Amino acid sequence: MNLPRHIVLIPDGNRRWAKKKGLPSFLGHREGAKNTEKILKAALDLGIENFTFWGSSVDNIAKRSPQEVKFLLKVFEIYFKKLAKSKYVHENGVRINVFGRWKEMFSPSAKKAIQSAIDKTRKYNKCELTVLLAYSGMDEMTSAIRNIVKLSAKGGSLPDGGRGASGGKSRNSKLEIDGDLIKQNLWTKNLPPVDLVIRTGGEPHLSSGMMMWDVADSQLYFTDTLYPDFSVAEFQKAIQNYARTERRMGK
Repeated sequence: MNLPRHIVLIPDGNRRWAKKKGLPSFLGHREGAKNTEKILKAALDLGIENFTFWGSSVDNIAKRSPQEVKFLLKVFEIYFKKLAKSKYVHENGVRINVFGRWKEMFSPSAKKAIQSAIDKTRKYNKCELTVLLAYSGMDEMTSAIRNIVKLSAKGGSLPDGGRGASGGKSRNSKLEIDGDLIKQNLWTKNLPPVDLVIRTGGEPHLSSGMMMWDVADSQLYFTDTLYPDFSVAEFQKAIQNYARTERRMGK
């Protein structure tokens, strides 16, 4: 099977799932977290090398009720503690990345759990699990542009024979702005382009400028299934759909 090298999952529908069952809306996040454990295991079993999970946008944290946000952060705290101790994560050499404004917007206990999971998996390199928390693609792109402006202000003088840590080329001491330079200044600089984006919940759109550089050529898969009901079987169906689709990439 032609497997995608990099999958992004946007798990929409947790609150609507809870509402349909007459539960407080934020309890849907707890069920969604339980489902994520199953989906992640399935992705690793299939041999997916890079799996990115949309955890929350900046607006999810800034604009929802304090009670829901508090509960959501507790869910993240519990989940990352599990990841840090997960035998499956360690056996599969899964490195955990977290991108977004979580360090400024999350509670101390949630931040501690997240950082612990990052630290305990830092040396792994078989698979990458990336979680987007308090994330905005606009923030990521703005950060990249600011970094490039700083490099340019320094005269484009880069170490390592003209290509520094930023990845930018130097020509006659002038910074050459190209796709490589932009990619190497994104938070996702070490991740490959996204092959497949899966969004649950029946709303066919991307979120908050999500990984706008990396999803330029992605295949999109939308399902009406609310995330807590999004089964491993449907996840596999999305991957099979990807495998059957000829990607011409403009040819």
